Amino acid sequence: MIPRVHKRGSRTVGLVFYLYEPGRCEEHTDPHLVAAWDAFAPDPGRHPDATYADLAQLLDQPVDALTPSRRPEQHVWHLSVRAAPEDPHLTDEQWAHIARRMVAATGIDPTGDDTACRWAAVRHADDHIHIVATLVREDGRRPRLNNDAARAQAEARLLEAEYGLRQLNPGDGTAAKRPTSAERHKAKRERRPQTPREELRETVRHAAAGTASEEEFFDRLTAAGLLVHQRVAPSGDLLGYKVALPDDRNHDGDPVFYAGSTLAPDLSLPRIRKRWTTSSPEAPGDAAADAAAGPRWPGPAGARRRASTAMWQALLVIDHGTDEQIAARITGAGEILDALATTSDTATRHELRRAAFVFERATRSHTQAVRGHDRALRQAARDLVHHGPAGGGGEDGASTAMVIDMAFFLITAAVHWHARKNHAQQAAAARQTAQHLRTAYRAAARHPMAVLRQRGQHLGQPRLLRHAVHLRTAVPELAEQILAEPGWPALAATLTDIEAAGHQPATLLAEATSRRELDTADSVSDVLVWRLRRIADLPADPEQIPLIGTTPASSRALPGRRTGTRTDRPRRR
Repeated sequence: MIPRVHKRGSRTVGLVFYLYEPGRCEEHTDPHLVAAWDAFAPDPGRHPDATYADLAQLLDQPVDALTPSRRPEQHVWHLSVRAAPEDPHLTDEQWAHIARRMVAATGIDPTGDDTACRWAAVRHADDHIHIVATLVREDGRRPRLNNDAARAQAEARLLEAEYGLRQLNPGDGTAAKRPTSAERHKAKRERRPQTPREELRETVRHAAAGTASEEEFFDRLTAAGLLVHQRVAPSGDLLGYKVALPDDRNHDGDPVFYAGSTLAPDLSLPRIRKRWTTSSPEAPGDAAADAAAGPRWPGPAGARRRASTAMWQALLVIDHGTDEQIAARITGAGEILDALATTSDTATRHELRRAAFVFERATRSHTQAVRGHDRALRQAARDLVHHGPAGGGGEDGASTAMVIDMAFFLITAAVHWHARKNHAQQAAAARQTAQHLRTAYRAAARHPMAVLRQRGQHLGQPRLLRHAVHLRTAVPELAEQILAEPGWPALAATLTDIEAAGHQPATLLAEATSRRELDTADSVSDVLVWRLRRIADLPADPEQIPLIGTTPASSRALPGRRTGTRTDRPRRR
C-alpha cells in the first residue's frame, strides 16, 4: 500500500472536479465518497442533486470563515492511497476505514478531536482512493502536519499487516522521487515503457558512470540523445543542469525538462562533481592503472577482467571496512553496473539494464560514502565504457560471464550489509538486482561452461582423481558437494589448465574459496571456475586453450599478442 502526499493547492473545487470526472483516458470509473468528516456530506457521484461546488464549499467553510489576511494561500491537502497490483480488491467499507486511519495518523483529523479539519475520501478506481482536506480546523487553527508523509507511510505498514496486503519495506527518505500519477498516465497514453522521469534518471546515471570531468559528462548526455540545458551564473560559473527527452513535450510543444537533483539526490551537479574531485580516475590505457588492475588483456575482455579484480578487492572492504568505506564501494558497484548495462551484448543487455536500474535504490542511504574509496571501481567503470561494447562470444562473452559472476557476489554482500543496518528498501533492491544478475549470468555463461564441461568429461580418470584430491585438501567442507555438481567437469578442466600454466591447484583453490557467499551460488563449481581463471590469468574463453596433449603449451600466446619477439614472449602454461 503506497500513500502519497501531493503538492498542496489553492482551489478545492478544482481537485474535487478532477476526482469525480472521468479522467483524461476514462480511467476514473464510478467516482463516489467512501468516507468524510461528516456522514451527511454531499456525494456528487451518487446523489444527482449534489454538485462539485456543494462539496467544495462545505470543505472550504472553515477557511472562508477566516479574515483574508489569516487564510493560508495553499490550503488544499491531498493524499492518495494505492494498493499493490497483486492485492485483493478492497470494499468501500474497508477503504473508508483506511481513510479514517490515514487522516488520524497524519494529523488532519486526530481520533477524538471534534474540531479537526474537514476532509473527504473519494474512490474512483478499484485499487486506490484520494483524500482531500482543507487545512483550517473547525476552531480556526492550523493542523499539525509535521512529517505527514512519514506518518502516512508508517500507518500504511500497519494496515498492510491487518488486511493481509503486500508488505512494503519502510523507507528512510533517501529514495528518488517517484513519477507522479500525471506522468504515469501520460506515459501510458504515449505507450512508453517508462515515464520520462525514469528514463532520464537511467540515462543520466549511465552517462555519469566513470566520468572524470564536466565536459565528458555533458558530452555523454548529448551523445545519448538528451536535450541539455546548463544553468550558468552571471560570473560564468556552472550552477546546475537539466535534461529532457526530445519527444517529451508539454501542451505548448516545449520540451519537459527535469533538473538532475529532481531525478535523484545523487545526480545533482554538486554531487556528481564529488566523484571527479575526490576520485580522480586515471585516463583509459594509463600504464600505472593497467598494472594495478592486473595483466594486460586487450579490449572489452580486459576491461571486464579488471572490473572483476576491482570487485574482488571491494568484497574484502565490505567484510572489514567502516560503514563509510562500505557505502563508497556500494556506490562504485552501481557505476560498474551502469557501465555494464551500456556495453553489454543482446544476450545480457535487458537483464543488466534492469539490474543497474534496480540497484540505483541500493546505492543511497543515510550512511555517507567517503569518496576516494571507490577509486578502483570508478576506474573499472571508466575502463568498461571507454573500451566499448563487448561481443557476444569468444573471450568477450566469456569474460562477461566472469564479471557478472563477481558482481553477483558483491551485490549479495551489499544485501547483507544493508540488512544489518536496517536499510530495508536498499536491501530489497539489492536482492532484486542479484536475481537479474543470475539471469544475465546464465545467458553469458551457457556456451563457455558447456565447452569446459565437455573438455572435463574427456579427462582421464587419473587426472580427475588427482583434482579431487586437490579439492578435498583445499576445501574439505565443500568437496563432496562440488564433486556431485554437474559443473564438476568444468572445474576439473580449469584445474588442468592451472597445472599446465605452472600453478599449484590446491593453493589457488584455497584462495578462491576464502571468500564467503558461496552458499548463495546456484553452482559452487561454476563460481570457482571463474575465480580460478581470473586468479591464474587464464583465458575466460576455454576454446582459446586446445585440449591438453594436442598442442604444446609453449606454442600458445596471450590473445592479441604476437610471439617470437623479445617483448612479446609466448605465454607459459
